[in-house]
Amino acid sequence: MQRRLVHAGAVVAGGGVLAHAFSSAFVPLEWDGLAWFGLVPMLVIALRCRARAAFGWVWLGAFVFFLGLLRWLNFTFRTYTAIPWPLTWGPTMLLAGYCALWAGAVGAVMAWLRWRLSPGWALVSAPFLWVAAEWGRGHLMGGFPWGLLGYSQHARLPIIQIAELTGVYGVSFVVVAVNAAIAAGVVLPLRTGLVSLGLAGMLVAAALGFGAWRLGQSAAPPEATIAVMQPSIPQPLKWDDRFTAMTLGVYFTLSRSVGVNGADLIVWPETASPTVLRQDPGLLAALKMLATALDTRLMIGSIDVDDASPRYRNTAFLVTDRGIEDRYDKMHLVPFGEYVPLANVIGFIRGWAQFISDMEPGSRAAVFPGPPAPFGVVICYEGIFPELFREFVRDGARFMINMTNDAWFGRTTGPAQHLAMYPLRAVEHRVALVRAANTGISAFIAPTGAVTRRLGLFERGILVDRIPLRHVRTLYTRLGDWFAYLALVISGAVVAAGFSRRGA
Repeated sequence: MQRRLVHAGAVVAGGGVLAHAFSSAFVPLEWDGLAWFGLVPMLVIALRCRARAAFGWVWLGAFVFFLGLLRWLNFTFRTYTAIPWPLTWGPTMLLAGYCALWAGAVGAVMAWLRWRLSPGWALVSAPFLWVAAEWGRGHLMGGFPWGLLGYSQHARLPIIQIAELTGVYGVSFVVVAVNAAIAAGVVLPLRTGLVSLGLAGMLVAAALGFGAWRLGQSAAPPEATIAVMQPSIPQPLKWDDRFTAMTLGVYFTLSRSVGVNGADLIVWPETASPTVLRQDPGLLAALKMLATALDTRLMIGSIDVDDASPRYRNTAFLVTDRGIEDRYDKMHLVPFGEYVPLANVIGFIRGWAQFISDMEPGSRAAVFPGPPAPFGVVICYEGIFPELFREFVRDGARFMINMTNDAWFGRTTGPAQHLAMYPLRAVEHRVALVRAANTGISAFIAPTGAVTRRLGLFERGILVDRIPLRHVRTLYTRLGDWFAYLALVISGAVVAAGFSRRGA
């Protein structure tokens, strides 16, 4: 019993440490360094148990991590659903429990490898197994790649520069490798543990060396001026007909403040229009006049409905002095937000929450031709999916826009965690990224991953900045998730080697 209590305390503490590595994003005190050792208790205990027990202990630690990481979801369920408190924690706990399954599987495989091969092989395999699990969690059943360990380092520019080669998975790999090396120092003989720490130190030094070299190169000159509107419209008012005029007044006032020739493109957030734009000729005419008066182009987020289908779409419209010229329909919808999985079975839950819709996904990654240059738009949390974001860049986008509405999450850590993933997207493709968020956090992100300008939560205002245009195709742009595939192959090879050994 005492041993179980020690194990429980250790993994719970480790999970809490990992959660704090993320939750304090963009506040004066950064805690991202905790990610470099928060996983250690789970790895150590996995090597001291059989596979089934290791799965349970690592699952528990990861559950605490994801519950702490995703606690901002409880605000949404508490505020916008009919679910009574404390049952509002139920959906968050279910999602945390699901995400923790992937970490538990890593712990089980490590424990199994410890008995089939050796503790050393298990620890060497840990970074590959973890990356493989992160990739799987980001793809299976639609995917939910929130809380990948690499994102904890979003503000540490030297370490995240390797993402242009490996994607965010390479950063996760380095973080887990350091955790595994520290675990080796605990469970392996002293000499072996020191060697492990030395190898991990060399890996970190190589990553930092590459990062310092890339950051030392000359930056591309700015070539386009973009303006971002952050109206800070509270979610309950967005669709209230009594506030339509007020909402549009805020947007038009902010946009006019940019001035004539003040921007090549003005960006409004996701679903900024309080009406269905294509069905509102008055609003469309006003937008055409605005584009004419300011001599610019407008990106407007709006709900849209196709005449041939009763289902809605989440759309970004490009509006000029000639009207709507192009559009992009959101392709990756939010489960239980924009659609209900297995709707024939559990469709009844639509009546539980204000935010559950029945939307239709788009079918293509539309690249707007410009001017000022070809660009792509990802809507809401589409940008957290590396491969989806890559489609736009691979098809010619020279800068990227993220339109989002994080008002659903209030003054929680959710919007900051959401923003923290986009520096990695910028580095992966060396592309400037412009983020327009209804209530924040709007930002400009340089190709280095540096957040150069931002507006805080519930600040009303505009951001105007000049951005560089993408001129290179990185290794990640060319090959995508090759590093994650490599991790899958190596993980499979190590498991196969374990099966080839007898008698364990």
